[in-house]
Amino acid sequence: MRVLVADDHSLFRDGLASLLEAAGHEVVGQVGDGQAAVEAARRLHPDLILLDVSMPILDGLGALRQIKAETPRAQVVMLTVSDDETLFEALQAGAQGYLLKSLSADEFLEILEGVARGEAALTRKTATRLIDGLATGKRRTEEPHDRLTPRETGLLGLVASGMSNKAVAQEMSISENTVKYYMKSILQKLGARNRTEAATLALKEGLISQE
Repeated sequence: MRVLVADDHSLFRDGLASLLEAAGHEVVGQVGDGQAAVEAARRLHPDLILLDVSMPILDGLGALRQIKAETPRAQVVMLTVSDDETLFEALQAGAQGYLLKSLSADEFLEILEGVARGEAALTRKTATRLIDGLATGKRRTEEPHDRLTPRETGLLGLVASGMSNKAVAQEMSISENTVKYYMKSILQKLGARNRTEAATLALKEGLISQE
């Protein structure tokens, strides 16, 4: 497979690239931030993109959404140091998998071979967590109050208070591009046409407070 590796830690990125090349994969690019990942995906058309969840300029989830919007067929597997709340958000945004960086080399390569066969890149533990979440109704889209992630709720609260994208970005220590992609996701989830309508709907449903 032709693989693009996106991770802001150069040692991990280089080590991962060496592992992939030793296993017969072609590493077509290495980048250290989310925006560079979007640009590299657009330019290189890799078969698989390994995308770190936490990166500067544009985080992994923001990069994932933009990549999927431009090339829906792109296979993207998220990489993370902890199996946190972004699991559901990443899969809902179109990721083919979600892998911990603590995996052994053999297990990591075995899972990637499965991706080439059309399988999801999930460990048994992560798959079990996903199934448990669905079974107990914890999936974000099941209930009105769970449609937005905590980060989206916080961002929408700032927007509802009258903040501009630039001010929200500064307050949340993220880029303006990331704010825009979160807003796009919020509008889609709430079925709103603009920021004002989204804030109004969120207030009505109790997703955010008027304080």
